[in-house]
Amino acid sequence: MAKVYMNQMQREAALYRANKTIICAGRGTGKGLLHAAVQLENFQLMPRSTTAFVVPNAKRGLTNTLPSMFHHWENWGYKRGVHWVVGQKPPRQLGWPDPIFKPENYENIISFYTGAVGQIISQDRKGTSNSKSFDYIDIDEAKYVDFAQLKSETLPANRGQVREFGHLPFHHGMLVTSDMPVTKKGSWFLSYEKDCDPETLACIRALLAEQWHIRELLATQPTAYLKSKLREIGKMLTQLRRNATFFGRYSSLVNIEVLGEAWFRQMKRDLPAAEFRTSILCLPIDIVQDGFYSSMKSSHRYNSTDFHYLDSLGYDVEKLSQVDCRMDGDLQPDRPLCIAFDFNSNINCLAVGQTDEVRHRLNVVKSFFVKYGRKLPDLVDDFCHYYHYFKNKEVIFYFDTTALGSNYAVNSEDFRWVVIHQLELHGWRVVPVHIGRPMGHLEKQLLINRGFDGRARLMPFFNEQNNESLLISVQTAGIYNGHKDKRLEKTPETDESKLEERTDFSDAFDTLYIGCERFPQDATVLPITSDF
Repeated sequence: MAKVYMNQMQREAALYRANKTIICAGRGTGKGLLHAAVQLENFQLMPRSTTAFVVPNAKRGLTNTLPSMFHHWENWGYKRGVHWVVGQKPPRQLGWPDPIFKPENYENIISFYTGAVGQIISQDRKGTSNSKSFDYIDIDEAKYVDFAQLKSETLPANRGQVREFGHLPFHHGMLVTSDMPVTKKGSWFLSYEKDCDPETLACIRALLAEQWHIRELLATQPTAYLKSKLREIGKMLTQLRRNATFFGRYSSLVNIEVLGEAWFRQMKRDLPAAEFRTSILCLPIDIVQDGFYSSMKSSHRYNSTDFHYLDSLGYDVEKLSQVDCRMDGDLQPDRPLCIAFDFNSNINCLAVGQTDEVRHRLNVVKSFFVKYGRKLPDLVDDFCHYYHYFKNKEVIFYFDTTALGSNYAVNSEDFRWVVIHQLELHGWRVVPVHIGRPMGHLEKQLLINRGFDGRARLMPFFNEQNNESLLISVQTAGIYNGHKDKRLEKTPETDESKLEERTDFSDAFDTLYIGCERFPQDATVLPITSDF
């Protein structure tokens, strides 16, 4: 195996090799390399074992988490089809041993040449942990993992073969990584920090230093005493590691040697301040507890993946990198898409939804934005590219008077015309619905929070994996003098106040919800009368 550079985060996790390793680290810190290295060692030291790879949903796991691990294995000389296979039973001619617990099918299995396997546990596929027995649990992007489901389905299955692997300190252990969560629900793994005993870790460091010293002496003095001392230290390390929890928190700066200073400047320039704080600096976000959307709860988020389409790609990393609507399982092919925008000279935002009149839901299925040199036509092009394979080429375009008579120098026509024209160029049929003047802040807040409370015709829900920036905007929208706090929208942009951290995304959602709630286009549904 070639020499691999490791930064501080990776070195410390590998140094302690605790039974439970919990890492909260910023973007670009090399969490994927850590997972690849740990699981490579697990598969080699625990031949014929079974590891659970827990992902919040199949789409995120197959497009983000696993390809990174496979990439590192390939770079280290472990080739697909030679040393490991995924999604299929290993060919008989490879002569690999069978795992201790042989899978019934190999659709969601990573098989290694040692006979060890990894079971891909996707939380949006119910029951994937049932009747399983695991020797190790691997969790990436933990902030998206449902801890209640993990605790009830997967953690009890971490009960693998003690007879074969009980001598290893990391057997029945876990590797959990994520960047900083922005919700209480996503913060479950941070509680492991209280289980991290600094004295235990200090003992491990001291024993490792002694171990390295003795090994140096053994090179010139191979005495029986030094050999017995080395074995004694090894036993003590095993015992300490077996009962240890290592919790580490690292900003992306830990990997500045690899990422470079320019990358951080780019991230600070391009990311919303809230996202830069959590995803790069790994600092907790200040959540607005009594904000504009005070009735929104974690239950208004959901995940939905089209497993049939994902499975058809056969773990082809190149195909999985082409993310489009075929991966989404929440789309109703016989209903149109509803869209609404927020227009600005420097940033334009688009929220996409579909109404489910039977269950009285508005599913916000996706959101997009463009900024700076990319303008409104580019935003519509992004929408059309993502939904190219959506068969019902009809959109209901909700807009208020802000879309009329203005263009911010896009061209000589107003926003309404640009949106309709660009959609029609891509072959979409547009149903424009003018909802009048923008609704007052108080009436809008009451209407939308009534929706979140289940006291309106439609309750809004957000596809979590497709609306990360929109959710941050909604979650952090505050109140000032009885209105949504939009003060920053009119101020010059600074490094501390980026365009994307402002309320533009939430304004696009507002228009979408008001349109779908008050101006339904289903002939069997009539608008309700306002009771405000």
